[in-house]
Amino acid sequence: MSNIIEQKKQVVTELADKFRNSKSAVLVDYRGLDVAEVTELRSQLREAGVDFKVYKNTMTRRAAEEVELTELNDVLVGPTALAFHADDAVAPAKILNNFAKDHDNLEIKGGVVEGQVASLEQIKELAELPNYEGLVSMFLSVLQAPIRNFAYATQAIADQKEEESA
Repeated sequence: MSNIIEQKKQVVTELADKFRNSKSAVLVDYRGLDVAEVTELRSQLREAGVDFKVYKNTMTRRAAEEVELTELNDVLVGPTALAFHADDAVAPAKILNNFAKDHDNLEIKGGVVEGQVASLEQIKELAELPNYEGLVSMFLSVLQAPIRNFAYATQAIADQKEEESA
């Protein structure tokens, strides 16, 4: 009997560590998805480096209490799967939100972002953000714009001087 309790304690500790070390965690209700749909979802999540697993609600509650995220207890009703990503806060929300648009049976319940409990609306807003690479690309284009404009202006002045001298 104590062996089972030890295993459960290990699961709670593992789950608490995931809550602590992940940029984001998204909780979903997957009832109604067939095996092929779940396999497709797991494949998409795995490709993005998202850890997706079903945990018992009681163990998730205990882990949430351990990391002071007791607000999650309200959404821990019914079958719940958790999606964690250690480095990218947007990836789990984006993939699950896009999948939920095509599959009505997948319901996002809520989540945790940067150690703070997030509502369903906040998770959906997060899903609309570009991923890390997209954000870096946008940032770099903003940095390049003044240099590019300066180069165009210099070229225009050089062309004008060339026309005047000709």
